[in-house]
Amino acid sequence: MSAYAAQTRVELTLTARRGESLLLTIGIPVLLLLFFSVVDVLPTGTDDPIDFLAPGILALAVMSTAMVGLGIATGFERQYGVLKRLGATPLGRPGLLAAKTTGVVLVEVVQFVVLVALAVALGWRSGTGWPAAIVAIVLGTIAFSGIGLLMAGTLRGEVNLAAANGLYLVLLLLGGMVIPIDELPTGLQVVARALPSGALSDALHGSLTAGGSVPGWAWIVLVVWAVVAPAAAATTFRWE
Repeated sequence: MSAYAAQTRVELTLTARRGESLLLTIGIPVLLLLFFSVVDVLPTGTDDPIDFLAPGILALAVMSTAMVGLGIATGFERQYGVLKRLGATPLGRPGLLAAKTTGVVLVEVVQFVVLVALAVALGWRSGTGWPAAIVAIVLGTIAFSGIGLLMAGTLRGEVNLAAANGLYLVLLLLGGMVIPIDELPTGLQVVARALPSGALSDALHGSLTAGGSVPGWAWIVLVVWAVVAPAAAATTFRWE
């Protein structure tokens, strides 16, 4: 437990020291929430843009931390031999994975505190479906962590960096986080709703919007990605 706690502290310290990580996990979500809630340029279909943006930005925060932040850091640690050395210490590979998982969860907690407080200050009044939202966030975290580790465990650090950032932009645009999925062309709507970003976004919009409901397909897609992505990462992951 002491080794696990120490490694968790290291994970959080490294995240706090990396400027790009802070920009990704806090800076970009906060800026998007502020800008698009004040500048009404998006076809959100709501009387107040914040009502659409807040759940979508929470979904973006999950993707930023669980997929991009975790994936890029792990990829470079593998390339530089850090994972191999840590796996051979008393911490062990299970302890290392547990520490990384805890680090992701704690960062997400900080993100949600900041983003929810900001959204409320901007006039957001969430629905009462927080239990469903928490379940969706857990499934989304598992799915995106699996995707991040899948790339980190198979690609070189630089290639993984480019792939993670590129995928981040694609999922941001297609995930219903800042642009409603219904506003996309019909063919892209089908693709978007099959992606974990679209499913998580719709689940959070449905549960955190007053009078909203989560479509059944969103739960199915989230569960499938939460099973398939970690399984693929575990099967293909190379520690060195």
